Amino acid sequence: MSKARAKKIKLILFDVDGVLTDGTIWLFPTPQGVEQSSKTSQIAAAAGHSGYGIASSTMIEAKGFHAHDGIAISLARLAGLKTGLVTKRISETVALRARDLKITHVFQGQADKTQALDKILEIEKLTESEVAFVGDDLVDLPVMRRCGLAVAVANAREQVKEEAHFITKHRGGEGAARDAVEFILKAQNRLDEIIDQYIASRPAVQKAVPSE
Repeated sequence: MSKARAKKIKLILFDVDGVLTDGTIWLFPTPQGVEQSSKTSQIAAAAGHSGYGIASSTMIEAKGFHAHDGIAISLARLAGLKTGLVTKRISETVALRARDLKITHVFQGQADKTQALDKILEIEKLTESEVAFVGDDLVDLPVMRRCGLAVAVANAREQVKEEAHFITKHRGGEGAARDAVEFILKAQNRLDEIIDQYIASRPAVQKAVPSE
């Protein structure tokens, strides 16, 4: 059943905290003499977001992302699958990571993630059955229930796992997104093909020839 659902997927949406990260939120003091802007709070106010984030002149919020998940986004893009982030928190770190990975849709400050889903469906002209959502906690359940493929990470809350169509082998922040992307591509019989394309697209590394 889950493989049949995965075959239809054209767009993969991810939660961030606990999915692309291990859920830890690091708060560091701002280095002396460096002024931290309140950009995140300004973004939230301007867009009318109901989510939240740290915006302080004395603290910096940081998150850790896994390189395996970065490659997962590249594999999805090579396969023609769109990707997106939908998260309740607002973080400049997330925006930076999304730009780095060329993620198509980024919706931060989303207390009701179904609203972001509606907007994305309208933009992409897709149906709910063509969308996968990868989540870990209760706030993800409303959107997961609407998507064609609901994916829970290994560290998800039990209530989320019970309603998921697929549970990843790895925990959030440790390659869970990679598991989800590879599961979908394998169901679509494209995983090996896309991996070959990815390897071929990497710059060739020339080995140094030792002097005689």
